[in-house]
Parts: sequence; structure tokens; C-alpha cells
Amino acid sequence: MKTHHKWLTAPLAAGLSAALLGGCGTEQGTGSGGADSVRVGMSDEILATDPAAGYDPGSWLLFNNVFQSLLAFPKGGSLPEPEAAEKCGFDEGSTVYTCTLRPGLKFSNGNPLTSEDVKFSFERALKIADPDGPEPLLSTIDTIETPDERTVVFRLKVPDATFPSKIASGAGSIVDHREYPADALRTDGKAVGSGPYKLDSFSDTEAVFSANTGYQGTATRRNDRVTLKLYGGDRTALAKAFADGEVDVAYRGLSDADIADLEASTGDRNVQVVQGSSAEVQHLVFNMKDPVAGKLAVRKAIAHLVDRDALVEDIYKSTATPLYSIVPAGINGHNTAFFDTYGSPDAAKAKKALRDAGIKDKITLTLWSTPSRYGPSTDAELKAIAAQLNASGLFTADVKSVPFDQYEKDIEAGKYGVYVKGWVPDYPDADNFTAPFFGEGNVLSNHYENTEITGTLLPKTAATADRSATDKEYGEIQDAVAEELPLIPLWQGKQYAVSREGVTGLEWTLDASTVFRFWEIRKS
Repeated sequence: MKTHHKWLTAPLAAGLSAALLGGCGTEQGTGSGGADSVRVGMSDEILATDPAAGYDPGSWLLFNNVFQSLLAFPKGGSLPEPEAAEKCGFDEGSTVYTCTLRPGLKFSNGNPLTSEDVKFSFERALKIADPDGPEPLLSTIDTIETPDERTVVFRLKVPDATFPSKIASGAGSIVDHREYPADALRTDGKAVGSGPYKLDSFSDTEAVFSANTGYQGTATRRNDRVTLKLYGGDRTALAKAFADGEVDVAYRGLSDADIADLEASTGDRNVQVVQGSSAEVQHLVFNMKDPVAGKLAVRKAIAHLVDRDALVEDIYKSTATPLYSIVPAGINGHNTAFFDTYGSPDAAKAKKALRDAGIKDKITLTLWSTPSRYGPSTDAELKAIAAQLNASGLFTADVKSVPFDQYEKDIEAGKYGVYVKGWVPDYPDADNFTAPFFGEGNVLSNHYENTEITGTLLPKTAATADRSATDKEYGEIQDAVAEELPLIPLWQGKQYAVSREGVTGLEWTLDASTVFRFWEIRKS
């Protein structure tokens, strides 16, 4: 499992709300318009048009709209359903997975899509194994068989009941074997898929999509063209573009203050804020080998002192919700283990935890942060946590913030005792909020080991095809984490988009699957 998951981008500058609430917006703008055309702006870049390479939010947005996967997540749902496939299912436990394709599938160039293309796509991603690609999600594949043009049989190395969710993500994108080299990435910036849209043009600043009229799948398009404006991290430019009417929708890049201001507006200025669910989470992580943070009593004291409600209200302006477990709300298996164990903030209980362990002196502690990777409020959030700890009289805590590249290197080297990590899932299953965090090479790099979790509980959940039947095991995992405290869950995010009057359907693009469905958006 790779460490560079799809982090949410740093948000828009606060000028967005000022411009909009000041009445600067207009309905006219540049680019194509009309009821069948939608203009979307985002501050992310699209780093890849080849599914064997992209693992960033912008690239997966492109993949989800241009390519088909065998399965897909329905709007508002967390269990994958057939898409390019007519049906899929496990045989022989959770180690053999067979899919039957829809009849008559074609790529946007007119070539037929058969089991050969499916096999080619997965084997190609595994062979190229690009460091920024989806190969880790496909690592349980042993062999792929194609007994006929419509049948694909995946034989897995180990039981993997989450395999359907993995291949329903951007990692499962099917490419035309005639258009893509088997052992190298495509580098011409073009993409040929069988999804609801074709990629007409692509540059650093704009991607233009039009309807793939030969598409056969579950999506129903409510527009025929989407122009995606890319602002390369320039949040001020995206704010201005929306205020000037150059885009109909601003997605991925809304600051907490912007959202709060817009939601508080009267709603009569032709602007609407659309909120959706999200499985993005943030944790305070402890290095279990650190001489200070490695002490359980210190971690318990911090768990008794962190005030999530204050962080959410004061720092994030209620654009997130308090999180009391490693599995977020809305994901099967979620519980509230941390609230059940530690309750509301209580300095007396924190002091008792320390005194019971023989710790009587004030604890000197540095909380490490990085200024932009997890959003511009991260430093302020860590400073607020330090203030909460210091207010108890039990800690002398400060905050240090370093650029992300150095931050990752120092965490890997074990230089930090307490640090922050954000997480956006690849697929909406409790597995993706647990398995990557434990065992050798875990993405937290915090030296936490629990053989019951890695040797018994996780393998059992991986072998259980009925995901609703895993609640007991995931409950035990969450309870163990609350007791041993390798991390403290802080908050769960919400997704937002801002649109102009007449744009509908955005509520169906913002859910825990993180699939931004172009086809659901309509502009009247």
C-alpha cells in the first residue's frame, strides 16, 4: 500500500467569499456555454492521463470519466456494482474472482472492448509498476485468465474480499490494448477509454471532454461537454475565475472560511454551496519508539486533553466533524472507540494517567506539522492542540512546521515523536482505513506493531466477501487502537463545491467514493 494517497489539495484563497458576497459575479464568461456544456474549475493539476501512472485526485477524476472499470461505485453508495461488467463474483472463497463483460462494448475510437483488453490493462499496470501508479492496489493478483471474449478470471495470491472495491476505483481503468504500449507509459497526453466521456484535448491549464456516444454502462449523461479549467494550485486565480463567471463550478480548493461565509450568505446572489459526505480523515500520530511519545501514559494524557469540537469549530469553521475512531462514519464497521474510552476532554483524567505511571514533571513536547499538504489550516490546528495541552498545566508543547518533502523524510527516519497525517481512501471500505496503518512498512511510519491485528483480524476480514459480516473484527481493531494509542483520530472532512444558479446534480458527485461524476451535472 503506498504512502502518497490522494490528499485533498490546499484550499482556495479567502478572496473567493469576498468577491462573491460582494456581488462581483456575472453569468457570462469565456469558453463554451449552454445547457449541454458545463465549465468546472479546480486548483488540482492532472498529473497523468495514463491510468498506469496517475494516483493523484486530478488524474483519478479524469480516469473516472473517460475510462470504464469492471465495477463502479453507484452515486451515494459504498458497495461496487457492475459497470463494464454484466456480473462479477467470487468463487472458491475470496481467491478467484470472475467477471462477465457486457456484450458489444466499444472504446470511443470504435474498437471492441473484450476480455483481452481487461487482462492487458491490469497486467500492464503491474508490469510498469510506476512509482506514482496504482500497482499496490493490484498486488494481490496472481494470474488473469480469459477463457472467452467476455469472461475474465482473476486468481488472487491471498484472499482479498476488497478486490471488487479496488478494481472499481481508478486503478481498474480499462485501456485499449491497440493504443497503449504494454511496458511503457503513454506520453502524448491523449486518452482512449470506453467511459461516458472522450478526452478531446488536454493541457496544463485545460482539459476538454465531450460525450462518448458509444458508451454502454450505468451512467446517464446530463450534459454533452465539460471543460475542466486547471489552476495549478493558484487558488486566487480559481477564486477570481468563479467570481468573474468563467467557471460554473468551483471544486476542490474551497477554504474553510470561504465555505462558512458562503453558507451564511442569504442565497440571493446566484451562488449555491453544495455539501457532500467525505471519508477524508486526519490523525495525530505517535512514534512508538520516541522516548516521550512512546510512553503510553503520555499518549493517554493527550487523548484525554484533545478537544475535537473546538478544533472543528474554531479552526475548520464546522467544515469537518469530530472523529472518534480510525474508521470514519459512513463506512461499514465504524464505531466510536475513542469517545467510549476517553469521553470528553478531562484534565483530571489526563493528570491521573500520568501520575499513575509515575510521571510528575511537566512534559516537553513538539508537535510536527507541514504547512500546506493537508490544507492551510494544519499549522493553526496543531497550535490549537498545543494550547489545549499547555492549558492543562501538564505539558509544555510547541509546534514546528517544515516543507512536506523534508517532513516525509524526517518521519521515515524516526525524528518526530508526534506528527499529523491526513488520509483520503482509495475505496470506501474499512480495510482501507486499517490495513495500510499496521504492520511492516505501514504508511504512518510510527513503529506500531500489533500481531493480533496483522496476523488474525485483518486476514479474517480480507477473506470475508460479505463486508457487513466484518463489523466484529473491525470493532476489535478500533478498540485495540483506542487502548494502545498509536494515533488519535481528529476529524472527518466534508466535501464542498460552489456553483452558480442553474447548475444541478452536484450532490451526486460528492460522496465517500470520491468519484466526481461529470455526468450528473446539468446546467440550465
